[in-house]
Amino acid sequence: MRRRHSSGSESMARINVVPLVDVMVFLLIFFVSTASFLKEAGIEVNRPIAQTVAKQEKGNIIIAISKDGEIWLDKRQLDIRMVRPTVERMHAENPEGSVIIVADREAATGTTVQVMDQVRLAGIANVSIAASREGGGAN
Repeated sequence: MRRRHSSGSESMARINVVPLVDVMVFLLIFFVSTASFLKEAGIEVNRPIAQTVAKQEKGNIIIAISKDGEIWLDKRQLDIRMVRPTVERMHAENPEGSVIIVADREAATGTTVQVMDQVRLAGIANVSIAASREGGGAN
């Protein structure tokens, strides 16, 4: 007695990878779109505390100022003379965007004012300064 293997058992041995590919493409699109929303200036800043903090959702250009007066934009350190052309270029790419200046609470006020002045000379009127709430919540 010989056993015959039908051709139906061969098709059962194959694994269908189409659903796996679909899931992987979905995850790739999700992570790429999520990563594009995360913006960082490049350094950690100890923000000042204010009672009248208002959360701003849209901040496309984030400029950080350290307590030593270093200016950071897009994870790279800039000289004050480079702030205006860099902001102009970034604003040309996204005209709807606004600027948020994240200055350390120990940073010199003069540096913060110079950066704000350069941003306004670049043609951006919507400039905000980041602060934290008194209770310690980051906004």
